[in-house]
Amino acid sequence: MDTAQVREAKETMDVLFEMSKLLDTGLDRETLAICVSLCESGVNPEALAAVVKELRRESRAVSER
Repeated sequence: MDTAQVREAKETMDVLFEMSKLLDTGLDRETLAICVSLCESGVNPEALAAVVKELRRESRAVSER
C-alpha cells in the first residue's frame, strides 16, 4: 500500500471506530478491525453480530460464577 492508501484506511477505521463508540458497541479498535476484515472476506455481518452477542453472553455467564 502506498502512503495515500494507508492514510485513507486509517481515516476509514477512525470513522468506523467513532461510529462504533456512538452506537455503544463496546468493540475496541482491534476487534472492530477484525470484524471489518471478516465482513470484507465475505462473512455474513448478521451472523457475525450474533456470534459477538453470544460470546458476550457466555463471558458474562462465566464471570458471574
